[in-house]
Amino acid sequence: MKTFFLRSVLFLAAFCLISLVRAEDVGAVKARMEQRLAQVDALKEKGSVGENNRGLLENRSGGGDAAAVVAAENKDRETIYTAVAQKTGSTADQVGRKRAARIAQNSHPGVWLQDEAGTWKKK
Repeated sequence: MKTFFLRSVLFLAAFCLISLVRAEDVGAVKARMEQRLAQVDALKEKGSVGENNRGLLENRSGGGDAAAVVAAENKDRETIYTAVAQKTGSTADQVGRKRAARIAQNSHPGVWLQDEAGTWKKK
């Protein structure tokens, strides 16, 4: 009985620690995304990158700098989408697609957007 109780307490402590680490990770991800926002917006204004229908950036004509920004941004977006999906009982893909629709609505004219059918258009 004592062993069962001890294992239960250790399991609960480990679960709480994992949850705390994930919360800190999401905070760090959001901070990185905020720091990167001006770069992302500049690339979208130039037409170097666009927003696809899964809530991710896609390199359209940008060079190496754009590719690095796109990769970092997409990695962080996927982390956020996964965290939201876990909280809502959804999938990361569903969260990303809903986010893509909101991004499209809020995008400035001239930004490349991919519709649900996969066609690219400028807003």
